[in-house]
Amino acid sequence: MSELDKGKMPSDEQLTAFIDGELNDADREDMERLIAADERVAERLEFLSRSALPFREAFEPLLAEAPAAKLEAMLAAIPAATETHKSRAFGVSRRGLFGAIAASFVAAIAIDRAAIGISRRLSKPDEDAEWRAVVAEYLSLYTTDTLSAPAGDHAQQVAQLGDVGSKLGLSLAPENVAMPGVDFKRAQILNYDSKPLAQIAYLDPESGPMALCIVQSARGAAAPDVENRRGMNVVYWSSAAHAFMLIGHAPIDRMQQLAADVRAHLVA
Repeated sequence: MSELDKGKMPSDEQLTAFIDGELNDADREDMERLIAADERVAERLEFLSRSALPFREAFEPLLAEAPAAKLEAMLAAIPAATETHKSRAFGVSRRGLFGAIAASFVAAIAIDRAAIGISRRLSKPDEDAEWRAVVAEYLSLYTTDTLSAPAGDHAQQVAQLGDVGSKLGLSLAPENVAMPGVDFKRAQILNYDSKPLAQIAYLDPESGPMALCIVQSARGAAAPDVENRRGMNVVYWSSAAHAFMLIGHAPIDRMQQLAADVRAHLVA
């Protein structure tokens, strides 16, 4: 007898099993009928199928304990993508990876994987707005607990920033990315559109998570501008070779001042 209940939303585990070709024939046929008949199922399938990023490596610093039930609830709360169609799985089996995450209680990795996977659900069509939309999508899931791990000593920060900067062709050091009143937490490289994306994460005692993100860009220098994405304030600008954005929940005037401080140090 099929494990799928008619009229009920399949679990993410069942959907990822379908994506990875792990359902038996009966369940696969039932799932195909559900996808064709129920737009919610098709949307959720599309969402779970879209991540192709090396998130296991990128989010290794985020290993943290969290109850498995809370992890599943957080994943279920992430909005589904707006387009609907049946997609193929990419790379490693997500069902197996989800099981490993739940078993080891690594909540932050799964959250960032799901959020970054919405990389084509964009607010604007141009490339510059696209990457900022992706950053805002996953940073909106961060909480104070996400960044609660110790930042490491000065030598560790130098090593992290040196590694990140080398992949971007940019000189980065603790001194030139420090922001007054905001705690540096980590620096890491993600992969966006086959290009390195640097994330330098901070924790602001007043407003919570904040991030300075950087990508290589050939669009030329541009003065700072501001916008709001997913309830967060963004200050963005570019140099001859890189695009930058500072995003967080702090008031826009404070964000602009912090961005100005970082910008001055980065070009010094």
